[in-house]
This record gives sequence, structure tokens and C-alpha cells, in this order.
Amino acid sequence: MISIKDLSKVFQTKDQEVRAVDDLSLTIDKGEIFGVIGYSGAGKSTFIRLLNRLEDPTGGNISVDDQDLTAMNKNQLRIARQEIGMIFQHFNLLWSRTVFDNIAFPLEIAGVSKQERKNRVNELIDLVGLSGRGNSYPSQLSGGQKQRVGIARALANNPKVLLCDEATSALDPETTDSILDLLVDINEKLGLTIVLITHEMHVIRKICHQVAVMEDGRIVEQGDVLDVFLHPKQKVTKRFVDQVMGDPEKEHSLQLINDKYQTGEILRLHFVGERTNQALISDVSRKFEVDVNILHGKITQTQKGAYGTMFVQFVGEKNEIDRAVQYIESTSVEVEVSPSV
Repeated sequence: MISIKDLSKVFQTKDQEVRAVDDLSLTIDKGEIFGVIGYSGAGKSTFIRLLNRLEDPTGGNISVDDQDLTAMNKNQLRIARQEIGMIFQHFNLLWSRTVFDNIAFPLEIAGVSKQERKNRVNELIDLVGLSGRGNSYPSQLSGGQKQRVGIARALANNPKVLLCDEATSALDPETTDSILDLLVDINEKLGLTIVLITHEMHVIRKICHQVAVMEDGRIVEQGDVLDVFLHPKQKVTKRFVDQVMGDPEKEHSLQLINDKYQTGEILRLHFVGERTNQALISDVSRKFEVDVNILHGKITQTQKGAYGTMFVQFVGEKNEIDRAVQYIESTSVEVEVSPSV
């Protein structure tokens, strides 16, 4: 659906060149919710603006549905952009227009007839959950409602791709979740390909199928969201995973436990899918002569299933602990022995 090859963007400042996007290649499948995550300055905002050529690339190619956007002239690009919707962090609404007229605006530009515009706008107002608010102005709406208008406007021309530029960053957590639920609903109902950028791993965890991690203009890690949660390879990725699964006091807590007890072994257990719902710890306590102390644990949900992690302390004879670990591994739960701290 979207093919990106050797994409780069260099900005020339007074003193130096800034390589915001550096030789980036990526493939995004049709109907996928694809997340790009990175900290400030990673290049992700530039990247998403390159996808519809709000920024012109310095080098490389971008193809959407087998159309090479980088080879298009202005007229061709204007037509192609009708198939690429975009929503923004700060909504970018026209404050002098009503909800209805904001959503209708791209249809006016496209030359759609008045009756068709009316039908389409009313359909979109219902789709995004704004029934009865068509005559309201942006100043009369909450942040979540404004973003729903932005989403409806982006969908006006029946695009094949929806780009989301930090679409929930200006919203509170509860409103963020409602907007993310709406995006999932739109993806499923319309088969829309969604590309979103964010610095929040909660957003990736909740709705994305695939994720790419950006740092210094490059993709440093990429994969299925559940796989990335389970096996983050890069330091920056581990920091993002810890946003959702981590505990900033965890290492300090483990240090205190080791200092206090200085016995047994501390294990990190990874649970995936149905294993998160099984009473593994009680099974181990019944089957083996080990004392089990639960130190830290958390379960979260991704689009591909549940993922849990738990730190436990096993106290007992070494051979009995080893047998217990072998039993846990036989259940497909991953076991990582924490080094002494």
C-alpha cells in the first residue's frame, strides 16, 4: 500500500545541515494501523509530512497505492492528496465555520455538489459521534469533539490513507482513549490504512498492528507491536516499553529486596496471550518446594493479544528452583533470571 525507499530530508540552517530524515525505508500494508514512535527531534513529524508532500523530500521515493508521489507535478499531487487524509495535534479547524462547514470544506474544494456535500457531511457527523453538533462552532466544542471534527474532515473525500500527526497529544487520557477507539472503529469499518506518529507508547499499545521506532531520523527498530513489547532490542525502544509496562522504582525495589533477603533467585516472567490468565504461580507453589514472593507485575493489552510481565523471588534449594524454572519454561512462559543487583 505504502512503499518508502531511501527517503531523506535535509534542512539547511545558517550554520549547518540538519538531516531530519536519513535514508529511511519502510513498507506499510493496506488496512494496517502503523505507528511511528520517537522522542522530540527524532524526525517523525517531518517523516509524516513527507508522506503527503507537505514537505518535499531531499531524496528517495514515496509510493501510495502504486502511485509515485515524488514524481508528481503540482496538479497530479493535488488530485493524489484527496486520497490521503490528515489530522493534526492542534486540530487546524476554521474557527469562523461551523462543524458542518469545516467538514464540508474539502468537498467544496473538490467541486462536490451541494446536495452530495450535505449527505456526506451528515454521514460523517454520525460516524464520528457528533450528531446534533453540526451547527456548533469550534469554540463551543471540547478538545475531543474538535478532534472528531478533524477526523471527519480528513475522511470527507473517502481517502485510502489517514495520517495522524500527534493526534491525541493535546487531549486528556480519557479523551485520548475515546479518540483511539474511534480510529480503530474507522479502520475496521472502512478498511482504511492509518499511519500515526506519537511519543506515547500507550497509543501504540492500544491500537497499532505494527510499530517503527525512530531515532535521529532513522528507523532503529520495527515489528509487530506484541513482538516489540516482548523483545525490545534498542535502548530507546526499551524506554518506550517501560512507559507502559515499567515501574520507575522497579530497579530500586529489586535492590532493596536483594539487600534484605540475599537468598534465592529473582526471575522475570513474560506471559503472552492466554497464559496471562492462568494460575501459574499457585501451580508452582503446589508442585515444588519453593517459596514464591511476587515483587512486581503488570498485564496490558495490545491489538494482537495480552502481554504480562512479573518479577518474582524464588527461595529454596537450587535444584528445586531449577526444576520450577524448567516447569515454567515448559508452559511457554518466558523466564529471564535477573542478575544480582
